[in-house]
Amino acid sequence: MIDFKQVELSDKAWIDSLLRLSDYRGAEYCFTNLYVWRLVYRTRIARLQDWLLIRIGSPEHPTDIFPAGQGRLKALIDLLMDEALREGRDFKMAGIGAAQAADLQQLYPELFEMNPARDYWDYVYKVEDLSDLRGKHYQPKRNHIARFAEQPDWSYERLDAHNIPECVAMNREWCLQMGCIGNDSLGKEACAAETGLQHFDALQLEGGLLRLGGKVVAYTVGEPLNSDTYIVHVEKAFPDIRGAYQMINRAFVRDRMASFAHVNREDDAGDLGLRTAKTTYRPVFMQEKYFFTVPYTSLSHFVQKDEE
Repeated sequence: MIDFKQVELSDKAWIDSLLRLSDYRGAEYCFTNLYVWRLVYRTRIARLQDWLLIRIGSPEHPTDIFPAGQGRLKALIDLLMDEALREGRDFKMAGIGAAQAADLQQLYPELFEMNPARDYWDYVYKVEDLSDLRGKHYQPKRNHIARFAEQPDWSYERLDAHNIPECVAMNREWCLQMGCIGNDSLGKEACAAETGLQHFDALQLEGGLLRLGGKVVAYTVGEPLNSDTYIVHVEKAFPDIRGAYQMINRAFVRDRMASFAHVNREDDAGDLGLRTAKTTYRPVFMQEKYFFTVPYTSLSHFVQKDEE
């Protein structure tokens, strides 16, 4: 039986080392997301040789995320399926990228029927596009930024220990304005964002904020994700301040992402309003993700031990 455990801050170093081996671009392959969302998704982790195993959901009906690291993939998947068989449950796997889906279908041509998890596809953009906002399609963004910049008392600064408490306060005020108390999804997102702020240094995060008249009206948080992609975890602005979202977006890209080709702005979780907003920034591609389920009744037929 594989020994899974809760995610702790002390796990960051070894998890990061295994994530670098895969160099995946999906948002789930980031220690920050594993940590700040651990209670929502009931995330557990395990190390098996040079593989990072991620498991979410209830212990009785878990879902495995496609593993990160390196080694014999078929032997590992066989082991996970054998564990599901012995525990009398279906075998479920999610977070599978298009290339990984192709690998699995080649290893198990009669086993896996891949299903797209569209609500969890990440939006990936060119850093150059978000930095320059060139062309007619970005004209509305530039207009909003120009309107914000007309205000003489605005400023941008990086997040650090001195201003993070102001971002925590802004996050809570934003949550009240947006009705987080009556919206379970928004409430969980706001809690995850605050967890990231509270452990900003330990998670090695980066961020920026906007002020108007000295007050924080927008902030954002991100970090390098892989060798060519930066990830933005949080971006919040008061909705009644025109141009605040567009300005914090562009300012942070220019401040932190010049050495990266792409920026992953994560998924839309099926929210149609968020989907529209993310689409208007014209992603260069979507980080596709798939899932599958092998019913318990089929596992005994397909599980094969690696004899090598």
